[in-house]
Amino acid sequence: MWQPTERTGPVVLLVEDDEDLREVTSQMLELRGFSVIAAQDPVSALMKCRVHDGPIDVLLTDLGLPGVSGGELSRSAAAVRPTMKVVYVSGLPEATAVKKGLIKAGSPFITKPYTADILAGMLRNVLAQGSATSNR
Repeated sequence: MWQPTERTGPVVLLVEDDEDLREVTSQMLELRGFSVIAAQDPVSALMKCRVHDGPIDVLLTDLGLPGVSGGELSRSAAAVRPTMKVVYVSGLPEATAVKKGLIKAGSPFITKPYTADILAGMLRNVLAQGSATSNR
């Protein structure tokens, strides 16, 4: 079975309800130097925000989660981790997600399917910004 690399890079809270995609995305990120805390739904993601004793640098969340959208999750998570940045992913095109009010225009966003390099590049760009994302 695959084993994660040593956890030394930026910490990503990955929220994805599809188990296979969550596992693959975790592996892709860990192989590119990120530490990953994986959650299958908004409830477990918020719990992990509260109990994790170290920093969480960025929330990587699917927009289409059961019960609560990724946008709603990011707002709730900001109450617990105000400096955590956010990147959204969805199978919807970005323009559709904006039009439906799921995200604000200009929010860090990646359309599924994505490559490991595109995902890691987006996360690194967002992390290089000086403060938490204001597009929640």
